[in-house]
Amino acid sequence: MPALSLNVLSSSSTSPCRNTSRPIALIGFQQQGNLGLGYLASVLRQHGYRVFLFDFEEKPETILESVTARQPLIIGYSLIFQFYIHRFADLMRYLREHGVSSHFTVGGHFPSLSYQRTLELMPNADSVVRFEGEATLLELADRLSLGLEWHNIEGIAYRQQDQLIATPLRPLISDLDQLPYPVREYEGIQVLGQTIMPILASRGCARTCSFCSIHMFYRTAPGKVVRTRKPAEVVREMRALHEEHGVKIFLFQDDDFPLFGPVWHRWTREFLSELQRSGLPGRAIWKINCRADAVDPELFLEMRDAGLYLVYMGLESGTEEGLKTLHKQITVEQNIAAVDALKKLGILFEFGFMLFDPSSTFESVRQNIAFLRRIVGDGSAAAGFCKMLPYDGTPIKDELQRTGRLIGDVCHPDYDFLDPQLNAFYTALLNVVDVTGWIHGYSALSPQINSAWHEVAVLEHLLPALGGMDEYRAKLQNLTQASNELLFRVVEDTLDAFTGLRTDLWSSALIRKHCAQFSEELLRERDAFILRHQAKLLQAIQQPPVLEPAFA
Repeated sequence: MPALSLNVLSSSSTSPCRNTSRPIALIGFQQQGNLGLGYLASVLRQHGYRVFLFDFEEKPETILESVTARQPLIIGYSLIFQFYIHRFADLMRYLREHGVSSHFTVGGHFPSLSYQRTLELMPNADSVVRFEGEATLLELADRLSLGLEWHNIEGIAYRQQDQLIATPLRPLISDLDQLPYPVREYEGIQVLGQTIMPILASRGCARTCSFCSIHMFYRTAPGKVVRTRKPAEVVREMRALHEEHGVKIFLFQDDDFPLFGPVWHRWTREFLSELQRSGLPGRAIWKINCRADAVDPELFLEMRDAGLYLVYMGLESGTEEGLKTLHKQITVEQNIAAVDALKKLGILFEFGFMLFDPSSTFESVRQNIAFLRRIVGDGSAAAGFCKMLPYDGTPIKDELQRTGRLIGDVCHPDYDFLDPQLNAFYTALLNVVDVTGWIHGYSALSPQINSAWHEVAVLEHLLPALGGMDEYRAKLQNLTQASNELLFRVVEDTLDAFTGLRTDLWSSALIRKHCAQFSEELLRERDAFILRHQAKLLQAIQQPPVLEPAFA
């Protein structure tokens, strides 16, 4: 694995020594892999520290038992979503009340951008590690391990009596290839026996969407906003994961995969060349996140042939006004063109979509439903939508606050629409559709349907050809189409009720009945297809892969 050069991640030029006798504990969500914690852990271990990782979803008693036995020097908390800040604060308080005296530090987007609020809401936190934390956490550990002064470290925030202090920001890491590979101490998710792992090719996002804290996270600290790893290094890590852990599905977690513009086109084509040399195409597949305006049909054809099977795009709105409010700097036509291109290439797609945003009107909701019907009315993917939420550190949250429209609290930030009737419509729609049972959550209908499509891609790319696949695909598409259309009808009928075109509303009970019927049909068709081919699939899964020698 690549070593860290001292000019990238030195601890302190005046105190190069450290005492690694006490370990460090890191706590965060681990269900789908936490590369942020993984990179922190790998850097600390490279410099001699023992590091223990805990899933935030573990019972507090289990975490307490482990940290009490190990007496870590630092316990670091990865606060990815601000909605969980009170739960993280509760865990800190629980550990303190039971005698844990370790230094508590917290990192993530919200703590980095809103360190004052973080320290106010987390009274048991000793510090905040702001923005990219590898070098800062390492230096904090080195100082604490030797009993040295730590309050002047770059890139932290802390309390000093009644004041909240932030030190000068540490520059972003300029050369990502100097980082060791992230620690992955969790069971990889499996689909039909094929192991999935997350991976990164880059950090940062060059876009400036008004609702997103990601670009603010990378723009606030000094340094280059977007940095890419060398394509050969990315492929070398993929090959190592494939050979050592049997990983066959790679989920690139880049906020915006390097695709947009001639420089990143060259990067991607070099990556594809390295992939072909590695022998991974045909043995592994991969998914990316990107913007619709980056979907170049010619380039994506090459990517598909090298294993790209799934693209997630933040389409966000089907109206020009909505895209303007969200500062997407893209058009509705570009969104549609990207979807059409992926369909033509046979690449699965999923998407983020905000049916509601601060500029919403009854007419814009109608236009958004028409847009959704245009892109997934054919059953090519499950429909989904949400309301844009004003995250801390985003321009749109600041604008809502400035204009007096921001409501809620840090865990439930919200806003009122300009038309009071639209607020009533939104509440009624939530009550009728029960979005948490149809769209959001692992067990909801739309995610279940998309999971079934994901299985189809795995079957077609990684497992032997199965008889009846075309028929199964057709049934899945028909079910997806029917589910989507019912969802669209419910939204439109509810719109009509609030605009005087009808008087009755769908009942929640009837909607739940339809959702249950769709779920039952989906499970029945999926299980019947898998059962018919069970012996063949088991044989393919249990057969060890034949690997060629790694390329030089």
